[in-house]
Amino acid sequence: MAELQFFTGTMDSGKSTLALQTNHNHAARGRQGQIFVTRDRAGTGRLSSRLGLTHDALEVDSDFDFWRHVVDHLTQGARIDYLICDEAQFYSPDQIDQLAKIVDELQIDVFAFGILTDFRTLMFPGSARLVELADRMNVLQVEALCWCGKRATHNARTENGVMVVEGDVIVVGDVEQPDQHDADVDIAYEVLCRQHHRRRLTAARAKAVSLAPEPLPFG
Repeated sequence: MAELQFFTGTMDSGKSTLALQTNHNHAARGRQGQIFVTRDRAGTGRLSSRLGLTHDALEVDSDFDFWRHVVDHLTQGARIDYLICDEAQFYSPDQIDQLAKIVDELQIDVFAFGILTDFRTLMFPGSARLVELADRMNVLQVEALCWCGKRATHNARTENGVMVVEGDVIVVGDVEQPDQHDADVDIAYEVLCRQHHRRRLTAARAKAVSLAPEPLPFG
């Protein structure tokens, strides 16, 4: 039976690498699939991992209809055994419903990969719907690490090196390279443990105050 599977983890936990590996494994067994992505760091219509692997993909925008796309291709004689859906946190709840319908009505496997929560520690609507509908939810076992060495559980956004917890939810960036979203603002991302996300203590700030004692856990 086909399944809707959701693979989730923080930034830098290998989601896109696993998406590419999943596609490779299924294609190697003669299965035919399609890859979808939105707002990938490599640009439109590309699925990329930080290990340097890339693959052509179909770009998903806010108006994209997965159900219509798949039905149209099947009607034209195409074979589709599975879908790889990366950056699924950016999909709308309606699009997640379409993916579930594809699994149930067409018996096509869907493998979705995405971040669970945004930099404010709130769930992305697409991820929330995946949690509600997925047959299986898989937390990636490759753990991203906070600067302190603990397991990273939260995604932090910095603007000009200062951590922020307000602003536009969708601003494309990376944990390695800042994004010039605004001419005067360098936006970057960093993964932190819960404690240091709560304290807004990024690696740069921790280094700057390294001679100061650890703040007491009050407030």
